Parts: sequence; structure tokens; C-alpha cells
Amino acid sequence: MEELDVVVLGAGSAGEDVARALARAGRSVALVEAGLVGGECPYLACMPAKAMLRSAAVWAGAQRLAELGATVELGDGTAAYRDAARRRDEIAEHRDDAGAAHELESVGVLLVRGRGRVTRPGVVEVDGRELGWRDLVVATGSTAIVPPLPGLDSAPTWTSDQALSAPERPASLLVLGGGAVGCELAQVHARFGTRVVLVDTARQLLGREEASIARLLEQVLRDDGVDVRLGVGLDSAEAADGGALCRLSDGSRLQVERVLVATGREPATKDLGLELLGVTPGEKGELAVDERCRVTDHVWAAGDVTGVAPYTHTAGYQARVVAANLLGEHRVADYRAIPRAVYTDPPVASVGIDAKTAEQEGISAQTAVMDLAEVARTSTEGTGGGRLVLTAADGFLIGAAAIGPHADEWLSEAALAIRARVPLSVLADVVHAFPTFGEAYEPPLRELAGLSV
Repeated sequence: MEELDVVVLGAGSAGEDVARALARAGRSVALVEAGLVGGECPYLACMPAKAMLRSAAVWAGAQRLAELGATVELGDGTAAYRDAARRRDEIAEHRDDAGAAHELESVGVLLVRGRGRVTRPGVVEVDGRELGWRDLVVATGSTAIVPPLPGLDSAPTWTSDQALSAPERPASLLVLGGGAVGCELAQVHARFGTRVVLVDTARQLLGREEASIARLLEQVLRDDGVDVRLGVGLDSAEAADGGALCRLSDGSRLQVERVLVATGREPATKDLGLELLGVTPGEKGELAVDERCRVTDHVWAAGDVTGVAPYTHTAGYQARVVAANLLGEHRVADYRAIPRAVYTDPPVASVGIDAKTAEQEGISAQTAVMDLAEVARTSTEGTGGGRLVLTAADGFLIGAAAIGPHADEWLSEAALAIRARVPLSVLADVVHAFPTFGEAYEPPLRELAGLSV
């Protein structure tokens, strides 16, 4: 048996970062992965999705060039999608993790290919190979949830991973789920000419995000040609005529070439042998962690398996916390200002909590709103505006949500303000360059600070 300081299960964003940091600090560490080193983000999720969204935005913008003083000859959406998919695959390194694997091994990480399982305390087995550990880090990520709907398993379906690997676009698509992934991929396909219907049993997109922002995103998707049906679900599906015949909960029937399942993800904690360590995942499969990202003595977790803000940037943050603690520091995580983003065009971004959530938590909060149409940069950019909603309590910003050009970038100002607990009086005195979208902060912050707007 090989004895190591640390064994890390899962080489996604969190596991990769933990292993690299420990190896560089001189610890002996094994990283166990059955799939791609780097996880889904660089190959099947974040990076290919953002590449396609960028291509879709350029394609849609090219059709408005006359408004902006330019002209160009355009081909059709099918050819454009095929070109975008080629670019996507180049950015995703054609789903080849050789470079990532070599980089980890070059800093001293022992990369073990295969599925790891705890066989007894202090031991992980990978295809008969035993790895002894003093500390175990679980960073196995999450898997797509495919609802057990009648006939869905026999109909032509995609998960988001499959959709972001396919070279061709379908002529028609039913998107199940109005979360970030569903909205992003619905817009991509609609802009390239696919007939898209998006259904969600909820009454608004994006789950519990700020309602007015969600409504504006709904209108954006409708303007792009997406048939958005809220309060509607899929009852059953069956293979028919080379596609899928779908029966919806409102009684309607829909024939599409393919169904895209974007109904969420669940922590990948099944069959890891964690019960041998006295670890029982929660109802959704998540591993409960303390403020140091520790599950129990000598067992740690980071990334989607924790059920805390399942984003790549959260995984990286938790990885830093875990690595620091394993190296003898005392580092705690603070999740108050973890940003959330939907990379549609325009993007949606948020951080902290909104007024409705504050009320549910017994917090007396105030809200101020800014219409981006009032910001000078909107007219020079030729965009359709947007909205910024700020929420404050006890003299501090506790939440922000926005939809508008580059909102995913300029919302970082709110994230910093919340994390550092900058008083509203100071935030209201910040001067922004003219003309920028950052100017949108000034009137609502002055309002919340009780100053003259």
C-alpha cells in the first residue's frame, strides 16, 4: 500500500486546486479521477458554454449592424453554429486533459486514473490499488439530474454536457428547466435559428433570484424567439418521427427534434464508501462541512459536493480554505458575498440576498432600484438597458442583483462592499468614471444612505 499525506477524490476545480497547493508545499498527495482532469468546467460546462454564448451574441449583433453604422453579408444560422462549435471545441481543448494532467504531475501530484472508494478508515482503493491517507478530501463534484418522467429515457435527450459537445444544432428543442443552464442554452440555440420552447414548473425563471430581474430576463429570451412557458412541466415523452413527442402539464403536445434536460445537479457522493468513516450525506447527497470545510476529523470536502453555492469560483474558494487548513493555518470560509451569474446576453448577476429573503430571515431591509436606461453608457452602447436592484440593512449593503451589459463584471463592486462591510455612507461617496455602467450604483446608494439623489 502507498502511504500519502492526503488523498483527494475528484480532479475537478476544487480537487485540482487542493492537490496542486499541497504538492507545491511539499506534501505527498494523490489525486484520484475517473474522468477528465479539471472536471467538467473547462471541457463540458463553463468554458464551452461561455464560448457559445459569445458566438451567439456576435451572431445576433451582426444582424443589428445597420443600426450601428456597419454592414456585412451574413450566412445562415446552421453554418454559423457549426463554426461556433468548432471554436468552442478549440477553447475546450477538444476535451483533452493531457496538458492539465502533465501540469499537476510536474508539481509532484500523484495522478491516479480510476474511481476511488474508501474501503476502510485511512485507505482508498482504485481498481485494486490501495492508497493510504492521513487526510481525505472529497471533491467529486456533481452530476446532472434526469427526472424519472415516463418515456423520457427512450426519447432523444441531451444533458448540458452533451449539448455542449454536439457539432450540430437541432432544428427544434425543448428545454426543461429555467435555471442558469436552461436560460443560457435556450438563448444560444434560439439565436442560431433553432425553434426553442423552455418550460419550468416554477412561476419565474432563475428560482429564487430577484423577481423583477427574472422577469426582464424572461422578456430578453422571448425577444430572442424563445417560447417561455412558466408553471408548465413535462408529463411524458416518447420517440417519434426522428425526435420526441412531448406531453406538457398544460395539456399541450409538442414535437421537437431533441429534449435538453437542465433540471439541476446533485452532489456526486454515491458509492464512495463514506459510511465506513461515519459520514452520511444529506437528503440531496451533500456533505455538510464546518466553517473550515471539514466534514469530520481528517475528512474534508470542497466544491459541489458540499451543496454550498455550486459554482466553479466557490469550488476554488473552498479549495483554498481546505489547503490552508491542511497546511497548518486556521482558515474559515465566508459565503455572504459569493457572486452568482447567468451569462446570457445581457447577463444576470447577483450577490448576497434580496429583500424577500431578508424578510424571511427576519431582517428589516430597504431596496433601491436603478433603470440602466438612465445611464449614459446605455445609449452609446446601443443596448436595451437593464436594471440594478440594491438591498441594504443597518447601514450596509446586503444584496445586489442586476441585468444589463457586463453586469457580471461590474457587480463585483457590490460583492466587495458586502464582503468587506463597507458602510453605505462610504459607498455613496464613490466616484465612477463617466460614462460607465458602474454609474448605476450612485443614485440607489445615495437613496439607501439617506442622501440627496
